[in-house]
Amino acid sequence: MTALLETLEIETAPSPRAAVIWMHGLGADGHDFAGIEREVTPPGAAVRYVYPHAPMMPVTINNGYVMRAWYDVFGVAGERREDEAGVRASQERVEQLIAREKARGVPARAIVLAGFSQGGAMALHTGLRHPERLAGVMALSCFLPVARSVATEASAANRDVPLFMAHGIADDLIPVARARAARDTLLGLGYEVEWHEYPMAHSLCPQEIEDIAAWLQRTLERKETP
Repeated sequence: MTALLETLEIETAPSPRAAVIWMHGLGADGHDFAGIEREVTPPGAAVRYVYPHAPMMPVTINNGYVMRAWYDVFGVAGERREDEAGVRASQERVEQLIAREKARGVPARAIVLAGFSQGGAMALHTGLRHPERLAGVMALSCFLPVARSVATEASAANRDVPLFMAHGIADDLIPVARARAARDTLLGLGYEVEWHEYPMAHSLCPQEIEDIAAWLQRTLERKETP
């Protein structure tokens, strides 16, 4: 079995009843978004934020430099070649983190998968395929990896999972057109997507953080609904 990823964990109150597994982007680590829980957690909610550190691996587009990455990147965004094996390997690692939360008493229905850039791609890829109903999936400044297999691999349990997608219209790393294409693919498959665009580059902005907080509050409030 693959070793469990190292993580940074922050609990907003004792005995968490929900969890957010938040994945960073290429070359960053779990510390990248640590602290955002103070801005997005519903008042009084006991939530465990799990910020995993992606594995270290050589990244082709960066001349083989070894860095934290969820999968390899072979070329620019317009190229279709994907590291599908790498995506699926990281999917297994994220599934292990979900299983650990369940073992600690947080049901799948109270777990949100979130991520930025590569991490957002992994949140989408894993969340849509997870066999148990999750609380929600948050995908920031990213795209839909291995998109051709979503229709056949999607889990029936998460066909109506709340999806939050957001992107900067000035993003020069992952063009907004690519994110819109991911959104349209999901809409075409019958998913309901809460979509936001912001006047920013490959980053987060204050309005986005406010929108995340509002979505997270709604999502965690309905996690107990069958």
